[in-house]
Amino acid sequence: MRTGFIGLGNQGTPMAARMLQAGYPVTVWARRPEVATDFARQGAVAAASIADLGAACDHVGICVFADQDVIDVCDQLIPAMQAGGVIAVHSTIHPDVCEELARRCTEQGILFVDAPVSGGALVAEQGALTVMCGGAADAFARARPVFETFGKLIVHLGEVGAGQRAKIINNALMSANMGAARAAMAAGRTLGLDKAALAEVINNSSGRSLGFQIYAGMSTYLDFAVGTPPMVKDVALLHNMLGDENSETLRRTADFFLKPAAEALKG
Repeated sequence: MRTGFIGLGNQGTPMAARMLQAGYPVTVWARRPEVATDFARQGAVAAASIADLGAACDHVGICVFADQDVIDVCDQLIPAMQAGGVIAVHSTIHPDVCEELARRCTEQGILFVDAPVSGGALVAEQGALTVMCGGAADAFARARPVFETFGKLIVHLGEVGAGQRAKIINNALMSANMGAARAAMAAGRTLGLDKAALAEVINNSSGRSLGFQIYAGMSTYLDFAVGTPPMVKDVALLHNMLGDENSETLRRTADFFLKPAAEALKG
């Protein structure tokens, strides 16, 4: 299978590298040509355009930032790919966008899977990401061998959009955990507890979570500079999708961390 990858950022780079290391022929495209050139030195092919990449590949992974970024890529990619090819969207975007892209793919005879991932760059390097998939059973089956190059837990959650819904809920919960962590540490400070000692206790007790571990290990909000923008985006996505008490509770708790973190990024 000839594979391609678009979006060689913090998350996409190790995913594409794992595909290459697994022996797949990989063609890449990036907004910054020097990034694609670096991959070419590792054995990949650097495409001159998204259309050229699409024409050369049977399976294309996309890992760009936002809804419109994915749409812009697919506007060029879908017409260029052959029937029977697979497009896998690893970006975290609105499920409705995935459903519309899947409809367009079906018209061209292309299979579509939304497959956002969780774990981060280091976990991707280890080939141990969680991959949350939505799409038809045949599309998932075709894409799974590629996902196995960078994923450890690969779950088919249902039709197109199901992977996105699971990822957005996960990210909102992670954000809320970090907001709750900030509140807990602030409570400890008010009660006169040593910060390091309290963090050690919680990290070894029933209150522990990944969000708490990350928050307690931060010296400034800038330590989470890479993670803040996508978490802000995904919390807003869930609230826009639901607008109910559940999403509002998650957003309100998450904002206790995300608001000061986002302000810190503004300098």
